[in-house]
Amino acid sequence: MVYDVVIIGAGPAGLAAGIYGKRAGFSTVILDTSSISGGQILNTYEIDNYPGIPGASGEELADLMRKHCEKLGVEFLRGRVSSIIDKGETKELVTKKDTFEARAVIVATGATSRMLGCPGEEEFSGMGVSYCATCDGAFFKEKVVAVVGGGDVALEDALYLSRFCSKVYLIHRRDEFRGAFVLQNQVKAKNNIEIIYDSTVEAINGEDCVKSITVKNKKTENVTELLVSGIFIAVGTDPNTKNIAGLPDMDEKGYIIADETGESSIPGIFAAGDVRTKKLRQVITATSDGANAIASIERYFQKQ
Repeated sequence: MVYDVVIIGAGPAGLAAGIYGKRAGFSTVILDTSSISGGQILNTYEIDNYPGIPGASGEELADLMRKHCEKLGVEFLRGRVSSIIDKGETKELVTKKDTFEARAVIVATGATSRMLGCPGEEEFSGMGVSYCATCDGAFFKEKVVAVVGGGDVALEDALYLSRFCSKVYLIHRRDEFRGAFVLQNQVKAKNNIEIIYDSTVEAINGEDCVKSITVKNKKTENVTELLVSGIFIAVGTDPNTKNIAGLPDMDEKGYIIADETGESSIPGIFAAGDVRTKKLRQVITATSDGANAIASIERYFQKQ
C-alpha cells in the first residue's frame, strides 16, 4: 500500500499533522518508536500556556490529541525509521521489520534536551527540574530558582524568570558567557540575577520536589548548597535526526532546514516541530507546524 502521508513521530507536531491530514482526505499513518504518543510533553507535569486547556498535564494533552487522531481514523504503527529513500513521486521508509511507501513524508521526530547528568535530575524532572522556562516559569512566581547554561537560551531564560521570580541564580561552567553581548549586559543589569561563574551543578536535592542544588566551583573546588525551588537547564538540545539516513539538508546542529511551510531540500519530504530550524520551540508552534506541513503537502500534490 502507498500511503498519501507518513508522519514520523507522535509528538504534538506529528499528532496535529495527523488530524489535518485526515481532514484533508489523505490516507495517513503515524510511525513512532513508542506506543504512547506525546513526545517531550509527556515529561511535563503541567502545561499552562496551551490555549483553552490551562493546567493540563503533558500526558492529558497528549492523550486528547491522540484520541482526536483516532476519532478521525489516523493509523498508528510502531517502528523506528532508519532511512528514507527518495524514489521521486514516492518515498520509501525503512524500519527494522517493515518498509512503508508514501507520496509525502513529514519528519516530526522532535529534539531532546541535553541533560546535566547529575544526581536528582531525572528524579525531580517535572517536579522542579525543567528544560523550558517559558513553559514552566509561571509556576515559580516569587520563588528562588536557578538557570544553568551560558548561551543565548540560558541568558534569555534568566531574564524571563527575573520578571516574576524573587531571585535567579545563573550558573555557568566557564568564566564568560557564549551568548550575545546585548543579553549579557541585560543580565548583568538585573538586580535579582546572581551570576555564578566557573561552576557546575553536582546534585539536585529534595524530597517530593526540588529544595536545593549542590554547586561546585571548578577553580577553587568549593562546594556550596543553594536553596532553590526550581532549576532550569539550558545547556542545549539535540535534534532527533542522527539515526535516520536520507534526510533533507540540515544545519550544522542537525536540524532540518525548513521554514514555516515545512518544505525541505527534497520535494515531498517536510519537517515539522522541534526537528526543524526555528526560533521558538513550544507545543503551540509544533502543532502549527503540523498544520502547515499538511497545507504544503496539499499544494505539492496539486502540482504532481
